This record gives sequence, structure tokens and C-alpha cells, in this order.
Amino acid sequence: MLHIAICDDDGAAAQSIQSMAETCLKQCGCAGKIAVYTVAGNLLYDIVEDRFFFDLLLLDIEMPGVSGMAIAEKIQPCLPHAKVIFITSHIEYAIDAFALSIFRYVPKGELQTRLPAALRDAFALLSLEEGRTYTIRTHSRLEKIPYKEIYFIEREGKNARITTFAGVSRVRKSLQEVYDELGAEEFLFIDRGCIVNIIHILQVKDGMAMLKNGASLPISRSHLQAVKEQINRYWGKHI
Repeated sequence: MLHIAICDDDGAAAQSIQSMAETCLKQCGCAGKIAVYTVAGNLLYDIVEDRFFFDLLLLDIEMPGVSGMAIAEKIQPCLPHAKVIFITSHIEYAIDAFALSIFRYVPKGELQTRLPAALRDAFALLSLEEGRTYTIRTHSRLEKIPYKEIYFIEREGKNARITTFAGVSRVRKSLQEVYDELGAEEFLFIDRGCIVNIIHILQVKDGMAMLKNGASLPISRSHLQAVKEQINRYWGKHI
């Protein structure tokens, strides 16, 4: 079940967005629970203080007290995998959504035409990310790591060092073995010693992959063009 939050200080607008979200959930065959807020501070409190969980947030940018952009920044440590769709009535608030890790930007004047498509894309991506895990088995432990929580995997001697949202795990296998076992198109080699999860790449700049967790990883010159092409193919296919 998807957990969705809508926050808009205009009650009528919030209800309209809720109606479109409910329709899209039905059309996509997804189960979902929608929480509607008209006070931004209440949403922020529920997430930061009461640890409410949401997969997707639809946020008005221009709200009194706490803006949608401020909410998106403050909830990142609590909901690192949540998708955010910004909604605004003022085109001058358009931002570089890719750099800020925002899933989509929708002007209020185009809600009827653009929001349903954004919602369907978000639901598809959330479904794609859900449920898959990488399993580490040894004689003494069994560990399952959700794919969506893996940032990158590095060679560390005879081990593969897996950096995740929860910390670091190690498995005594080569990077190629781990890559083959993952068997997922969102993982790619950025050089011979490092595999990165595409869904966590914010941008590729100056030969570096910038990730959502703050890591900056070098891309080898021999891999750079292929990395860019694979990222474009992945998002072109799924979004």
C-alpha cells in the first residue's frame, strides 16, 4: 500500500489534488492511503516528530509558515526514499528538480493535464523499487537489504562493501558476482571498483556521480559515456 501526503493551504485545491490521486490509484490498480494537510507545520511535525511514513508527497510550494521547499529539505533524513511532487501557481518558482531530488514539478494552472501523468509515473517507479532485496547468507547470519536502500557497492579487498541507508554491509564476493546476483538495471559500474544505484544519483558533473547521501564518486573516463547513456535509458524507460 502506498502512503501519500498532500499539503496545500488552499482546502479546495487540496481536495482537488486528492480526487485526482484517488482516481490515478484506481486506474493503476494500486492500493493507497492519502493524508491531506492544509497546515504545513502539521505535516512536518507528523514526519519529523511522530515518524509518520509517506512514499509520495504532493506539496504546494507557496504556503504560510513553512514552504513546500522547506518541507522537502527537512524531511530528507526521515524519508530518504520518498518521492516529492511540487505544485505551485507561480512559474517563477520553477526549480532544478533533478538537482534537488524532486520527482516532478507541476504548475497549478496545468494540474488537470500534467498531474495525472506525474502521479502515474510516481506510482510506477515506487512499484518498481518495492519488494526486491539482496540477500547475504553466511554460516552465522542472514541479511536482506532492500535494493532501494543500496547507494553504492565498492571493492574492498576480497569483499564487496555495500553502503546503504542503514550503514555498511560486507559480503565475501567479487563486485561482478554481486552485480550478477542483483540482476537489476538500476545498478551500473561507474568504474571497475564501484557499482552505483541509479535511483540515488542526483547528477553527473565533472566526472563525478553525486548521490543523495552526499557521496561523490569518481567515474572512470572509460565508463563515463556509458554511464550517462545508461542513466538516460533507465529514466527514459521508467519515467
